[in-house]
Amino acid sequence: MRLGLVGYGVGGRNFHAPFVQVADGLELGGVVTRDPRRRAELGQDYPDVPVYDSQRALLDAGVDIVTITTPPRTRRELVLEAIAAGVHVVADKPFAPNAPAARELAEAAQSAGVVLTVFHNRRWDADIRTLRATLGRLGDLQRIESRFDLDQPGLLETGPHGGLLRDLGSHLVDQMLWLLGPAARVHGALGWTDFPAGRTDSAFDITLTHLSGVRSRVSSTKLNRLDDRELRAYGAAGAYICHSTDVQARHSLAGKRPADLGAAWGYEPPESWGVLYTANGADYYSGLVAALRGEGPVPVPVREAIDTLEVLDAARTSAAEGRVVALHALREPSVPASAPYSIERSPPSNAAGRGRTRGAEHRGVRRHRRGRPRPVLRRPTRAG
Repeated sequence: MRLGLVGYGVGGRNFHAPFVQVADGLELGGVVTRDPRRRAELGQDYPDVPVYDSQRALLDAGVDIVTITTPPRTRRELVLEAIAAGVHVVADKPFAPNAPAARELAEAAQSAGVVLTVFHNRRWDADIRTLRATLGRLGDLQRIESRFDLDQPGLLETGPHGGLLRDLGSHLVDQMLWLLGPAARVHGALGWTDFPAGRTDSAFDITLTHLSGVRSRVSSTKLNRLDDRELRAYGAAGAYICHSTDVQARHSLAGKRPADLGAAWGYEPPESWGVLYTANGADYYSGLVAALRGEGPVPVPVREAIDTLEVLDAARTSAAEGRVVALHALREPSVPASAPYSIERSPPSNAAGRGRTRGAEHRGVRRHRRGRPRPVLRRPTRAG
């Protein structure tokens, strides 16, 4: 299948084209960019790939799929143009400013009989894949906390389609919905900053109560001169804690490519492996090709992307009105008393496999070094 890439900025060049290149059954059939510098970069990276001035010209040349990575304010018209041409569409996140606008695009794709999917590629991040593999070891799950702070004040986008909540918040909320299912209640708080180009949200802190009763919390800032990624999961039988380095993004922005690193792509160094406390990449595009061939599900169904936007909309309402926003009726689970806790450095998790097109997961969580005693967290002994 031939895929056309609309936009060759940071996202198109670093987070789409390299993974299209190594996805089985997919060919980069053309790129749309009018910027002379981007055209020069494309010529260096993929000298045999044709370049076009517009998506219309790309569609006329013939492609099966388009990936739209242009700024958010331009995406609606481009998505609708591609759908009208009968072409499948991958839209970068956030693919719409809010849930109602997203439903409009989803309905247009359904009427045209084409697939519309959203590039929530951080479901394949190393730390999230490893976290998912450990959840079954924690017993009845109680909550997950996800913090992702970046020292990037210059990369905050202003305007009605900008802000950190729509940018990184789209990914963090999508990860929690993917792990834990739909949200029933949303409480959000936003930090606002005035820039010469306008006011925008530069930080967020969102708490979700999922239909199952499990809670999650996601937070981020780009203004506080801190680069740190932390995941915590708590269950009745233990906990999992991970400080990771966003290795796939760092590799991509440093010019490293999955085609060059192969099976070594995207693995965290041992010092960044998580710790499991218990009692005693390119997967997106490979999955998309399989789905379009009728060989599997769409990797990110558009309905799930709309769910994410509904949470972001509710978080904005919550922050503005100072209240919890209910999305669905809640089912409260029963949580048994926890067992005594010990710390275990588990063997590496390998659930995601090591194919070269995969956004590889952690090689695992850390083990104890030989000779060190196994620390134990004991519950207080009851008196009487």
